[in-house]
Amino acid sequence: MDNVASLRADNANLRKIQSKLVQWELKENPLAPLSTGQTDFINRLTDLVQGNNSAPISAAGDTQDNAINETAVELPASLESFKQSACVIDTTQNFLSWYNSIDAEILEHFDEAYLEYYEQLRSRASECDTMLQEIDESLGSLRKLTQEFNFVSEKTSSLHQASESLLQDQTKLSDSGEEIRKRLKYFSQAESISQRLHNPTVSVSNESFADVLNTIDDCIEYMRVNPSFCEASAYSVKYRTCLAKAAQMMKVYVTNILANATAQVLSPKGGQGAAANRSLEALEQLKVGDRATEAAFALFYGKFQASAPRVKRITGLIEERLDRSPDYEILLGELHQTYLTQRATIMSGGVDQAIKELAKKHKGDHCALVRSACAFMVHICQDEHRLFYHFFAKPSDQLIGYMEGLCTILYDILRPYIIRIDHLETLAEICSILKVEMLDEHVAYSPDSLEAFAKIVYQLLQDVQERIGFRAQNYLESDIRNYRPSAGDLAYPEKLEMMESIALSLQDNAAHHHHQHPVPLRRVDSRSSIVSGVSLTSQDTVNEPPALRSRASNSPADMHGMWYPTVRRTLVCLSRLYRCIDKSIFQSLSQQALAHCIHSVSSAAAEIAKNRTTIDGELFEIKHLLILREQIAPFRVDFTAKETSLDFSKVRTAAYELLQKRKQLFSLGSNNALLEFLLDGTPQVREQLLDSRKDVDRQLKTVCETFITDASRQLVGPVLTFIETAQNHLRHQPAGKAPAGQQQGGGGSAMALRLAPFAAPQQISSIIQECLRNIKTKLAGLQRSMQLYLSNKDTEFILFRPIRNNIIGAFVKLEQILMLNAYTKDDLTIVSCPSAEQISVLLSSVNLSGSTGPGGETTAAFGRPQTAADPQRKISTSSSVGSGHSVKAPIEKKVSFDSGANMVVEIERTENVVTTAEEVVEHAKEVTAEVTAEVTE
Repeated sequence: MDNVASLRADNANLRKIQSKLVQWELKENPLAPLSTGQTDFINRLTDLVQGNNSAPISAAGDTQDNAINETAVELPASLESFKQSACVIDTTQNFLSWYNSIDAEILEHFDEAYLEYYEQLRSRASECDTMLQEIDESLGSLRKLTQEFNFVSEKTSSLHQASESLLQDQTKLSDSGEEIRKRLKYFSQAESISQRLHNPTVSVSNESFADVLNTIDDCIEYMRVNPSFCEASAYSVKYRTCLAKAAQMMKVYVTNILANATAQVLSPKGGQGAAANRSLEALEQLKVGDRATEAAFALFYGKFQASAPRVKRITGLIEERLDRSPDYEILLGELHQTYLTQRATIMSGGVDQAIKELAKKHKGDHCALVRSACAFMVHICQDEHRLFYHFFAKPSDQLIGYMEGLCTILYDILRPYIIRIDHLETLAEICSILKVEMLDEHVAYSPDSLEAFAKIVYQLLQDVQERIGFRAQNYLESDIRNYRPSAGDLAYPEKLEMMESIALSLQDNAAHHHHQHPVPLRRVDSRSSIVSGVSLTSQDTVNEPPALRSRASNSPADMHGMWYPTVRRTLVCLSRLYRCIDKSIFQSLSQQALAHCIHSVSSAAAEIAKNRTTIDGELFEIKHLLILREQIAPFRVDFTAKETSLDFSKVRTAAYELLQKRKQLFSLGSNNALLEFLLDGTPQVREQLLDSRKDVDRQLKTVCETFITDASRQLVGPVLTFIETAQNHLRHQPAGKAPAGQQQGGGGSAMALRLAPFAAPQQISSIIQECLRNIKTKLAGLQRSMQLYLSNKDTEFILFRPIRNNIIGAFVKLEQILMLNAYTKDDLTIVSCPSAEQISVLLSSVNLSGSTGPGGETTAAFGRPQTAADPQRKISTSSSVGSGHSVKAPIEKKVSFDSGANMVVEIERTENVVTTAEEVVEHAKEVTAEVTAEVTE
């Protein structure tokens, strides 16, 4: 049963195998699909098995066929047996059996390679085991060798370490020995240096002496840096002793050289007295004469210069070591002192005697004495400074002291002369010499060599300035404030007329001398010209006579010698003081000088007005105030001075209140009278600024106003008096009567003035005729006086313009009063009051007819007629003193007819006179510019 079951199972397996085999080559989803090449090989194998060799094997190529043929030669044993036995497989069982045998044979054939490889591996493993044994033996030998090597290496390393330690110890010992030798060197040289310095054959000038100094300095510095070394302090003392010995040797060496040079200067192959005289003569010849001789220079400076190289070498060694030890500084200072002492021995007496000889030579000429003595000291200081630096390279304060001592001789000799000088000009010249020539020129050019000279000169300059201030105050008091003018000083206008006639005569002589070479006349007025279409034509301007040009450009009033003495003295004094003293002192003195000068000019003007006319006095004062105003303009200082005063006004009020509150003197409340007196009665400190320029302007303005008023009253005084009387009469009319200025129609109130006796038409007509006569007769004289005193057309026109306006305004006001106070046509005909146009024409005609000089030449007119239709006109002025440009000054005529008192005078004074005074001040620069340049120079 078991066999049957097994057979059945085998059959089932075979069937499965067969079914699987069948599925290998299914066309759809085969289990083992074969490629075309594989199929060809199988077919070929099949043909071989069947004995059919001619069957084609597809297109695999000849190479594949040959390979297959070659492989086909060697067939497996099963195939060979199968081929040889020629067994036939008829059944599946036979095939399977044959297949199993073939499969087993194939498997066995496949295992042969692995078995062969296995055998090779076994042989290789055996060889490796053998090799491992040999390696173990080698490793054992190597371990033994390593142990022996380590032993030898340890022994060698210990030997190397011992050697290196010995070498390090040797190096340390060598370094220690070298360091000890180096340090010991600073201790071991003390004795050798001391012996060398005490050797009598050693010389300071030897080259090795510098090495000795270097060694001493190094040793002292080493002891200072290492004070903890054994016996460092003791050796430091030794080396300092050596340094002191070396310093003493250098000092003795230099002192001997300087003493020998001094002896050669003071006693050059002759007696002492003869040598001194010779030295003095040589010094004077060297410094005072025009040129320095070689013998004189060799005597005072050649000997020392010859000794300078030897001394300079020693001082150079000392100066190089100043930062090493203070002993060198002390030694250098002693050498400076020794040198300067020797030079002082030579120079002091000679300088003193030379300056005294200069004082004898320039006796009475203090300026020449100061200039020559200072120039002498300048050369001395420069030569001494230069000679000092032949011996030394470093500066010294002792040199400054030495030269100050020499310059003090100059100060001691010159100061007694200066404090006895009384003339300001001399003091100012000396001050200029000291300040400009000496300090600003010589000292500024070489400040190092003249530092001591500058100090002494500055002290001398301060003494001179102090003396100038003292003498200036005395001069201002005696020669300006208390000046008593002589008759000649007050002879105005005679002096001006005389000078003008002299100038014209000189010009006439010059014109007569050059009559053969005439030149075309042209306008060359250096002051101004007034262009007026009515009064002067262009032809008149071209043909202006030379007398006018001479008078305008060379005016006697502008000549320096024609100024009032106090004005001239004031300006000269200020010009002298300006560059001599400090600005603060100058401001104080200028304030005092200008105040005294203004007072003096005012007093002189009052005397001239008393002796001559008021107009002369006022024009005199105006002219000199203009000069004064413009001459102080170049001084670039502030003329403002501050005055401090105590105001005791509250003290008086508080004392009065104290007397009123006597019952409250001991009151315990807050209203204690004594306490209020102490609080309220304290004087107050008030500061007041005084400006001299403004004082001059203020005085000039006041005088101009007074002159305009007086000139107006001189010409139309009766009309002005009548206007004032009429206004006062109308103002004092009973109530109910309207003032004349507001009455527009007739009536009894309008007849009040008409009925007054002083206002009768005949009286008014006589007043008008008198004023017209005054204008015709006195206006030319007024113009002449203004031209004579002022000599400047701009100033003349500015002053005359308000006078002209006052004259025209007076007649306009008179005409208005007549029209408003019931004067009939017959009355107006009797009065014959001229209109403003008529007065203007009259003034212009008087200007033209009266503008002739003393020789009959035509002079300049003040202006042209001004009509009511021409309320404003412009005056073109030019000046060659200034920049030559035209100045246009508008003039407005403003006349009001209100009923106020003194209407005309009030209007003209407030609106014209003030403006005129200011314009006069503004034109003062052009008036006196030439004189300003002269005084400034």
